Amino acid sequence: MEYAEERLAVSTITLGRSQDWVHHVISLLDAAIHQLYRKEKAAQGTLLEAASLLRQQIDPPAPQESPDARERLLAWQARKVRDYIDSHITGPVLVADLCALVQRSPAHFARSFKRTFGEPPHSFVVRRRVELAAQYMLTTDASLSDIALQCGFTDQAHLCKHFRQAMGQTPAAWRRAHRSHPDENWTTMTGLTPSREFLPEPLLGTGS
Repeated sequence: MEYAEERLAVSTITLGRSQDWVHHVISLLDAAIHQLYRKEKAAQGTLLEAASLLRQQIDPPAPQESPDARERLLAWQARKVRDYIDSHITGPVLVADLCALVQRSPAHFARSFKRTFGEPPHSFVVRRRVELAAQYMLTTDASLSDIALQCGFTDQAHLCKHFRQAMGQTPAAWRRAHRSHPDENWTTMTGLTPSREFLPEPLLGTGS
C-alpha cells in the first residue's frame, strides 16, 4: 500500500512535464486487460473504462458544429442583406426581397436572420432607421417631419414612437441634449452599437 502511494506521488509530480506518461499508462492498462481477462471480469471493465478516459484526454473528439451555427447566414449573405437594408432604408424593406437575395424561404430566412443579427428583420430595420434619424438630427437642421420621411418612417409621430422606445427620449429632447456635444462618442450618445455607421445623401432643402 505504501509503495503504491509513493508511485502515485511520483506520477503526480511528473504529470505536467510530458504527455508520454499518458501513452505509457494506456499501454500498461491494455496489457492488464489482457492479463486479467480470464480471471477478473470486473477488473477488465474498470481498466477498459480508465483506458477510454485517458484516450479521450489525449485525443479528444473534434467538436461538432452546433445547430445554431448551421442556421446562421453565411458571412457574404449577412453582408449582402445588411447592405441592401442600408441602401433601401428610406423606403419599404420587404422580407420577400431579402429572402430573394440569399435564396431562402421566408421561414428559414427569419430563423437565420435572427440567429445572425440577434433580432428579427423588422426590428433590425427599425433600429437602423432610428440610427439614421439620430445622425440626421446631429448633422443637419432638417425638421423632424422631414427626417422621419427620409428615414422610412410614415410620419413624425411614427419616428417619435420608435425613437423614444430606443433612446428613452423624444427626438426633440434628444436632439437638444446632444447637438452641443458633436465630438461625443456615438455609442455613448445613442446607447446603440451600429453594425456600420452610414449617412445617405443630405436631406433636400437643408443646405447641408
